[in-house]
Amino acid sequence: MGDSIKGALIDIVGQENFSDLLIDMVSYSYDASDHKHRPKAAVWPTSSEQVSKILLMANEHRIPVTPRGAGTGLAGAAVPTKGGIVLDMCRMNKIQDIRIADRLTVVQPGVVYADLEEALAPYGFFFPPDPASGSVCTLGGNVATNAGGIRGAKYGVTMDYVMALEVVLPDGRIMRTGSDCMKSVSGYDLTRLFVGSEGTLGVITGITLKINPKPTAFETVQASFARLKDAGQAITDIMHSGIIPSVLELLDENSIKVLREHASMNLPDVMALILVETDGYTETETSFQMAKVIEVFRKNNVIDIQVAHGTEEVEELWRARKSVGSVAAQLRPNNVSEDVTVPISKVSDLLTGISIIVRNHDLPFVIFGHAGDGNFHPRIMYDPSDPDQVERVGNAVDEIFKLTCNLGGTLTGEHGIGLSKAPYMGLEHDRVSLEVMRSIKKSFDPNNILNPGKMSLD
Repeated sequence: MGDSIKGALIDIVGQENFSDLLIDMVSYSYDASDHKHRPKAAVWPTSSEQVSKILLMANEHRIPVTPRGAGTGLAGAAVPTKGGIVLDMCRMNKIQDIRIADRLTVVQPGVVYADLEEALAPYGFFFPPDPASGSVCTLGGNVATNAGGIRGAKYGVTMDYVMALEVVLPDGRIMRTGSDCMKSVSGYDLTRLFVGSEGTLGVITGITLKINPKPTAFETVQASFARLKDAGQAITDIMHSGIIPSVLELLDENSIKVLREHASMNLPDVMALILVETDGYTETETSFQMAKVIEVFRKNNVIDIQVAHGTEEVEELWRARKSVGSVAAQLRPNNVSEDVTVPISKVSDLLTGISIIVRNHDLPFVIFGHAGDGNFHPRIMYDPSDPDQVERVGNAVDEIFKLTCNLGGTLTGEHGIGLSKAPYMGLEHDRVSLEVMRSIKKSFDPNNILNPGKMSLD
């Protein structure tokens, strides 16, 4: 990067908010995926006006810019694959307003999800999407990837709560979309266009989010199944029963085995576990819902039902689900963690299909995830120094994506496309759809400076 560009960036953000040190460039070369590429410089803007000036200059000089939150993404969306500038938004981290009467909050993109939850708690409100990385991930990254979480079946994902945005376009113009109203159909829905766009169309600098009253009653149950197919059918039947649990999670046989053998957890030796939570505003309401869920379990050959009593038992049940990804990842130096999603009626077909595919490639794997909205995480472990394992894991992922799309599913329910899934976009989207996406990208970013190389848009 030339001295004149470096000097211009320092003039905009200040010396303390600029770096081109090797140690920082290595840190910014990767996210939570397997992809890596070093940028030339990193900046930490503190205002929309600074972001505007950075993009204006970058656009003029055709310098790639990669917006970044906490770097917790699993698809490579925050990897600066073309080098250039990393735009780290973490210092724009103010909760600017909480308006309970209007059921909204206004935040900057660098606010950490858990910090917003803590700020809302005294009011008895919460922001329902609950990503697994909630203790560290930022709301700007949540919006850019349309993040979901364990409450998705009942409460939806990030896009269901984004009311308005402030966005800086690639040419430096600052735009505001949406409104503070609970509903608005005024003009094109530009807000939704930016949610999930992975930083390819503009840089999000302000977010208005809808918030909900927090339920006060909860019940939690763990159900054991001797067959994965029965567990899958139970999930489908629950979601057709008229009851929508707040959480409905699944662990497959391998997940259970890994937790038993590598984390010393006292779990039953079964083919599948389902963890379910119902919530509401009275104990009666919550218990009624759980009774219906248990009825469905019994119709699908459940072999054991464990009801949690008290906070400690609830936390113990959820510890297995929250630990499985990290424990399984220790089995090999690397892993791929996908987030394929299918219609609820196809859950059983997806689960059995993934299991067959990965077993055929003789690799260690686990399947877990958000069963209530058909979103599962097959995690496959492998050694990147072994070319044969690398080839096998690639073939397994190819087959999983083809299976998912053939079942009417989607490549990603919450992680995003980024670099990892970009080669597979044609499996899910027809030629015309891809052409329209690329034309939108070109309209907003004709010089392709914003997060280039992502989502198969180049």
